[in-house]
Amino acid sequence: MSTAQAITRTLTRSPLIAVVLYVVVIGGLLAMAGMAVANILDHQRALAQTSDLLDQLQGRRARGAGTSPLAPPGTPFLEGPTVTVAGATLLQRVAAAVGNVGGTIQSSQVDVLGTQAKDGFVGLLVSCEMEQPALQKLLYDLEVGMPFLFVDQLDVQVPQTTAANEGGVGKIRVVLGVSGQWQGSK
Repeated sequence: MSTAQAITRTLTRSPLIAVVLYVVVIGGLLAMAGMAVANILDHQRALAQTSDLLDQLQGRRARGAGTSPLAPPGTPFLEGPTVTVAGATLLQRVAAAVGNVGGTIQSSQVDVLGTQAKDGFVGLLVSCEMEQPALQKLLYDLEVGMPFLFVDQLDVQVPQTTAANEGGVGKIRVVLGVSGQWQGSK
């Protein structure tokens, strides 16, 4: 007598064993189907979240209700059809920030061909004068506002005559290196 015949004889003599095995197999198949559906739903939810984040970063959609209402408006990247226009946008943004704190720009140099240009970054070197308390406001405005800007270099010079004659209150000279990322034309 073979094993298959012994199993068949046992199942035909006791239908309870056959029913229990049938219920176990059906239950296992239903559990596997349920786990597969749950896995698919998790992947769809993760894909939707990733797509929303990508849309936010590319500036195609305004920030959702889950983000802070105090978030600055605008896109996180420098805009412009060419890297030169993106450099001009960066210069306008920094010039506006310097002007907002009461400073004046003495000179500026946009770097679109620097070492970071291959990664899509545009650099700017600005020399400006401003009151000493305005420096903190300027740095805050540059690093918190949109587009995302990075302060790469900061050199502050306090004139000796101003510090001695006016008790330290006066204009300081600031050399500021700022960079931002350009996405390129889409």
